[in-house]
Amino acid sequence: MRDSQHREILASPAFVPSDDARPAPGPIAVLPEPEPLFVDAVESAGGEVAPLSAATRGLIWLDPRGAERFGAVLAENPQLSWIQLPYAGVDAFTSILASSARPSLTVTSAKGAFAQPVAEHALMLSLALLRRLPLRMSVRSWGDGTLGTSLYGLHVVIVGAGGIALELIRLLQPFGVSVTIVRRGSAPVEGASETVSTDRLDAVLPSADVLILAAALTDDTRGLIGEQQFGLMKNSAVVVNIGRGGLVVTDALVDALQAGVIAGAGVDVTDPEPLTDGHPLWTAPNVIITPHSADTPDMTRPLLARRVANNTRAFLGEGGFDGVVDPVVGY
Repeated sequence: MRDSQHREILASPAFVPSDDARPAPGPIAVLPEPEPLFVDAVESAGGEVAPLSAATRGLIWLDPRGAERFGAVLAENPQLSWIQLPYAGVDAFTSILASSARPSLTVTSAKGAFAQPVAEHALMLSLALLRRLPLRMSVRSWGDGTLGTSLYGLHVVIVGAGGIALELIRLLQPFGVSVTIVRRGSAPVEGASETVSTDRLDAVLPSADVLILAAALTDDTRGLIGEQQFGLMKNSAVVVNIGRGGLVVTDALVDALQAGVIAGAGVDVTDPEPLTDGHPLWTAPNVIITPHSADTPDMTRPLLARRVANNTRAFLGEGGFDGVVDPVVGY
């Protein structure tokens, strides 16, 4: 595996706990299997890797879908003081984290670590949809050469203000677009033309040419984009989802595409996931579906290893933690 050239894009600075609130250091378990890449990451940062026991204080959890087993490990090991989760999104673990939250436990995720490859994927989907590539790739004759829209000068609405959104703002700069960020609060985001709170989403959708969903999936964001939101959009607009499938009401998306309410959709995440064979979204017009591959293991593993090393150093008392999760808000 080649070393990744990507860099982390952190929306928030590293969290430096006060001396009396730092996690208690000690041996670190790597589960469900002690993969060499991540064992090396811990040890290169000065940490000690050991099997899970009463002496364990840190946990590197590498199974993104093993929430049930993770919950059991957490419940049986109240001595844990730091946990590193494998993905930027922690929705699979949200209820467990909320019920297990305690001041002595620091939880970190990979948020910001994978922002560059995911933002690149979102830009690719946006350009492909505007240029009607799904149509071009399916035809077997010359066809109509008048279809297609340039990204230059358009209005891009990005839901979310994390590392992916920050990297998208940077990637979009050469296209001269205006960018509106929609986030939980309304604090300005550097590089965006405007920043609005989520309760103003419907107000900005009518002017959106490209809607990119890059938010965490929480109780507040589940089903955020549905029939009402599609109905507010231009019929020339395209929607890209590289956040979580549950941000979009899938049946409403299919209806909007089939009726021409929007011009196209690119989704790397779906609800359900994986998308079942024969689902009508597969055959909807001007749609691109990629199998949650915006950040492949070849891209993410070295980035996660870097995050593990950084946070191991923080666990041992050097500097701050990257990607700290708030179990109350769910990311």
